[in-house]
Amino acid sequence: MNSTVKPQSTLNRRSRVTASRGSARGGNWATLAGMGISVFVVDHERTFADALAARLEAEEDVEVVAAVHARTPAQCLIVGRHADVMLLDGDLPERAAMRLCEELCSRDEPPRVVVLSFSSEPERIVDAVRSGATAWVGKNESLQHLLEVIRGVARGETWLPPAEAGRVLELLMRDQDQRCDNDRLLAALTPREREVLACLAKGAGRQEVAEQLHLSANTVRTHLQNLMAKLGVHSTLEAVAISRPQLEQLPRSIG
Repeated sequence: MNSTVKPQSTLNRRSRVTASRGSARGGNWATLAGMGISVFVVDHERTFADALAARLEAEEDVEVVAAVHARTPAQCLIVGRHADVMLLDGDLPERAAMRLCEELCSRDEPPRVVVLSFSSEPERIVDAVRSGATAWVGKNESLQHLLEVIRGVARGETWLPPAEAGRVLELLMRDQDQRCDNDRLLAALTPREREVLACLAKGAGRQEVAEQLHLSANTVRTHLQNLMAKLGVHSTLEAVAISRPQLEQLPRSIG
């Protein structure tokens, strides 16, 4: 396997404190900016991976854990577990990126996966969402836009290309309509889980959900894990898509 991992020492690292960065995913959102967002770059083009890592390193709130250029990213599983955000090449051959995403997102404390691609077909985005990805960004987008997405997903937000978002949600809803009875699934949620889901449907990120419902970020994360398991989905986007019609009928007591 021809691949190279650039360790932290070779990425012109600055002397910033990052030992506690893992707690950002565990719930200490208030100090996220001070700790730095740990990012793992995976792309099959060496030049792209190295250039992106170097540009990200110039940001004060971003820590590049490693930059991997490989066509078969199985070795990324270990490194990826220690990052807050993974930038994953969605153009890897034979659906390798989606398989890696599925594997990582099935484990405890997975990174937030941002898929990078030269295309944005709704069907491919849906595949990524089902695999656990939280964002899809075109490789032709600006660095500033990518940084906004990275910071957003680190706060618990999700992002889809605006031009494709409607079609993506439509496909997610259609698929779920064929697979299950949404009313029955939503009825299996606890009242608190429904409240969490309703907040997400209104566009709130995880931190905003915690603030609105007066919960800790850890508690919100537990509710999300439980409701996604009950709904049989792998991402909050899927959960919102299949339950939006039912959520609109709930009493508007949140906010």
